[in-house]
Amino acid sequence: MLPRRVRCEKPRHRAGATGAGKPPDPLAALPLTRSMEAHFAALLIAGYSPDTVRGRRIALRRFIAWCDERGLAAPGEITKPILERYQRHLFAHRKPDGAPLTLGSQFGCLTPLRTWFKWLAAEGTIQADPAAGIVLPRLPKHLPRALLGVAETEAMLAATDPATPEGLRDRAMLELLYSTGLRRTELANLRRYDADLARQVVFVREGKGRKDRVVPLGARAAAWLDRYLVESRPRLLGGASEALFVTDWGQPVTPEHAANAVRRAKARAGIDKPGATHLLRHACATHMLDGGADVRHIQALLGHASLATTERYTHVAITKLQEVHARTHPAASLPPATPPQATPEDPATPEDPDG
Repeated sequence: MLPRRVRCEKPRHRAGATGAGKPPDPLAALPLTRSMEAHFAALLIAGYSPDTVRGRRIALRRFIAWCDERGLAAPGEITKPILERYQRHLFAHRKPDGAPLTLGSQFGCLTPLRTWFKWLAAEGTIQADPAAGIVLPRLPKHLPRALLGVAETEAMLAATDPATPEGLRDRAMLELLYSTGLRRTELANLRRYDADLARQVVFVREGKGRKDRVVPLGARAAAWLDRYLVESRPRLLGGASEALFVTDWGQPVTPEHAANAVRRAKARAGIDKPGATHLLRHACATHMLDGGADVRHIQALLGHASLATTERYTHVAITKLQEVHARTHPAASLPPATPPQATPEDPATPEDPDG
């Protein structure tokens, strides 16, 4: 049996220990807020995830606070011109650093409003849906901000220290992220028996959109995961836990913990590119496409609801396009041009003053 590591007790903070209670919510008494909470209760009953509700609450509370500043308190007071005014407010808003809200942020603030007011109209709380005619911003189709090459990815994986329980856990996490393309939340939610090492597959329970899927693990990632389960997890585990990956304190890893593990490996490897866990997700997709994988197989692996989301990787998986370009473009087969040789100029002769 492996020896248990001695750890200091993790400090615990009790709410109200300093005597400062939680400040009252200034929006709680507003009819708009009560209507919002009723809407969220209906979403949870309909099967929406708590994470979805959490994100929409942030967007709707921002709108309710804006309405409160203008003396609007009830759902029936909200009209289409008011929503259009709010949309202009989002467009003109500037963050503390002077930057505007991205179109994606504006879209994220407005989309929950459309769902909310559609529900209010269906429930009979309001007579008509004021958000029905709101035109949402057109989202730009951005490529991934940063991409890792195969050599860079291998350098990141090798930057962990498998000689320690923590380093071995991080190596297993990074290998799994790179092999499967999982999102960080999906990795944090993995349970001990979601990884079938004999079949080399991972069961993703309720991924994005609350959809289950099975993804291949790969031989190398399975070997590192097996080593982590045998050598590292029993030493890190503080007690009974169903989580596949646990922290130094024996608690289930959080999505941020997984992201920090990637950032540490990235820093040790000397890679200066933005992003964390999604870097490995992007690397998984682009490297497989470069290797000849079909885009629909990548869609199933990543758990994309729409093929259009996956197809953006075809624009950055350029290896096949480079091969076709080198084989078919006329200029690609020509020898490189040699720069003309410089000829020495005639020595300068003094001008004749008499012409």
